[in-house]
Amino acid sequence: MNIVELSKGGMIALFRSRWADFIHISRSTDNGLSWSDPVPTSLPNNNSSIQCTRLRDGRVALVYNHSSAANAAERRTSLYDEIEGNTAQEAAKPTGRQAFSGAPRAPMSLVFSTDDGATWPARRDLETGDGYCMSNNSIDRINREFSYPTLLEAPDGSLDIAFTYFRQGIKHVKLHI
Repeated sequence: MNIVELSKGGMIALFRSRWADFIHISRSTDNGLSWSDPVPTSLPNNNSSIQCTRLRDGRVALVYNHSSAANAAERRTSLYDEIEGNTAQEAAKPTGRQAFSGAPRAPMSLVFSTDDGATWPARRDLETGDGYCMSNNSIDRINREFSYPTLLEAPDGSLDIAFTYFRQGIKHVKLHI
């Protein structure tokens, strides 16, 4: 979850979705004492981390994977199923709504909102690929995900964005916007 103070007052909180459907948003008009119920945005989410910040010009910048369970051909029992020894049969047991793992973690995208998170009209892909994350094996480049982004606005107004690259390293992107 990310909380952003808005330039015109109020706050928004953006959430990843364990169900790998959409990024969700909640709003507060009383400095975070109370919040609206989270509702889906138009942006997909694959049960992967997101990161946002309010820029000095008032826009909200958000970095995320532009994919969801709708893009997934496969499903994992959990992110660490190879380590934990879980099986696909265990994940298929009906116990109500369950978290979804395995949706592609690509592309890594950047969007801006000029209306406090109501809309996100233009998307820029920072890195593209298949985002395959059905294995934790990064040594042999079987895992090809982009994940866990962070972003900061530099004093010159540029954006510094970093994220994991194939779980082998960290990629840094500097954008002059």
